[in-house]
Amino acid sequence: MGMFDWYRAAAPVERRTFWGCFCGWTLDSFDGQILAFLLPTLMATWHFSKSQAGLIATSSLLAAAVGGWVSGILSDRHGRVRVLTWSIIWFTGFSVVAGLTNSYGQLLVVRALQGLGFGAEWAVGAALMAEVINPAHRGKALGLVQSGFSVGWALASVVTGVLLAYLPTWIAWRSAFWIGVIPALIVLLIRRYIPEPELFRKVHEDMSGVIVATWRSALRRDVRRASMLAALLVAGLQGSSFAIAIWLPTMLVQVRHLPGSTVAVMVLMMSGGSFIGQVSFAYLNDHFGRRLTAITYCVVAASVTACYLFIPMDPWMLALLGLPVGVAVNGAFAGVGPMLSELFPTAIRTTCMGFSYNVGKSLGALSVAVVGVVAEHVGLANSVALFCFVGYVCALLALTFLPETRGRDLAHISVSGSDIGLGDGSDVLKQVSQPRS
Repeated sequence: MGMFDWYRAAAPVERRTFWGCFCGWTLDSFDGQILAFLLPTLMATWHFSKSQAGLIATSSLLAAAVGGWVSGILSDRHGRVRVLTWSIIWFTGFSVVAGLTNSYGQLLVVRALQGLGFGAEWAVGAALMAEVINPAHRGKALGLVQSGFSVGWALASVVTGVLLAYLPTWIAWRSAFWIGVIPALIVLLIRRYIPEPELFRKVHEDMSGVIVATWRSALRRDVRRASMLAALLVAGLQGSSFAIAIWLPTMLVQVRHLPGSTVAVMVLMMSGGSFIGQVSFAYLNDHFGRRLTAITYCVVAASVTACYLFIPMDPWMLALLGLPVGVAVNGAFAGVGPMLSELFPTAIRTTCMGFSYNVGKSLGALSVAVVGVVAEHVGLANSVALFCFVGYVCALLALTFLPETRGRDLAHISVSGSDIGLGDGSDVLKQVSQPRS
């Protein structure tokens, strides 16, 4: 079977959904990663410390965790596409406001508010794609959607590099926040032609108006273990990835004493590697299974990250090694969407995914602030390495206990009324047991 035969065989609605989710995640990544490339400029302009820089990045990530959980509940109640549309409008609007700020305190508040919109895009978009695509190609489709992160990261690097090189500093960083309006309009246009998944609509019809998704749904006894293990997996992967993605530009400038233009090239190489890693993971994920592929990528990521941080090398070698670092560090995220979507029933899928992903993301986000604090005592490279190591240990621990979910039929993962306190104990949907490996 050819590499893209699955896409050519897909129905028009599957293709539109793919591009709507891919472009939305790319835009989310672009707006989120812009700050990492602007931090050195903003630190010099407003004279704030590394720990303060870590706080401003963490505030957005923690807000995204809250926004993602709430968005998951709203998505299970009101629809995937509707929530995704409002999330784009929200975080793009606050990106424009971020470009109008004039102090550290103002930007801290605005980025936190913007983060509420960031949280919706991953869990709701992943569930939307999972419910539409052929189960045999779910890993490939969701993995390729996840690769939008790398595209957004690369675009953020290129855009900020060009703006800072050719515009006065005071307008360059503001323009970097504002330019996201253009792709946002494109994403909104695409999403006008994406319907709600048939599986989601059928579940809501069968439920006859009964509200199942609440803030407690992810802690129900039949999904609690899966929710917590999934959160631990995400916390480990995000903690390691955030430590690299947020602090790498600053480390290369302040520790390796490289010019901003060289750093931009290196990060571009790393984002290219990230894209390769996520695309390759997407295909391996469907062939070898979710767990084995993720475990392999985590072990490789820990090894290449240690080499990148501690082995002295010239700028060209740093740039070349950025490719395998990107492949391993961000490649594993391509398997998170398929695995989480296959763990939870449709009626509470985005609620549970939003909880697990965003609780994990918020714990991982703490590493951004703590890396800055610890760096004041042990150095930035050592601090980043420490949190990467802890993160991969957490991810591997979670993968040890999570089931293999490849090939599960999402329509047969269902909800029992007696498990959610509906009062009469009647089944909202037929309970179907799922095989566990």
